[in-house]
Amino acid sequence: MKKHWTLLIGLLLGMLILTGCLSSASSVSKGLESTSSETVNNLDKVTMSVKSITPTGLTVVMENKSDKDCLYGEYFYLETKSEEKWYQVPVKIDGNYGFNDIGYDLPAGELSEWEVDWEWLYGSLEAGEYRIIKDVSDFRGTGDYDSYYLAAEFEI
Repeated sequence: MKKHWTLLIGLLLGMLILTGCLSSASSVSKGLESTSSETVNNLDKVTMSVKSITPTGLTVVMENKSDKDCLYGEYFYLETKSEEKWYQVPVKIDGNYGFNDIGYDLPAGELSEWEVDWEWLYGSLEAGEYRIIKDVSDFRGTGDYDSYYLAAEFEI
């Protein structure tokens, strides 16, 4: 009978410890929205990589090894990785905000550097795993384009 009680108490303690571990792990992503970009980096031969990083910004290199002319703008967003899943980094601005509506050329066979300062939108990022997401258009003519999302991962 004593063995049964010892086994039962051991099981209960094990479940209690496991529950505590699971709740503390899930609290990391609590309150964060899941990624809205399930498909990224699917524009063949067009890539984005991080060149330099600070807690308030970075420089990316956009490289177009395709035969397509591409366009990209100032719009971007950041995501953070928690429990092997991507979540949107919350913005610090209350209300509406926007980006300059400009198109930067990324011609076939060329590369371009783009600098971003996100302090106005996200503040200074804490240590962790992140990625920046940018939309890029395969531009064939006015009104004739396909949009894709490129992602580049980085750590702070």
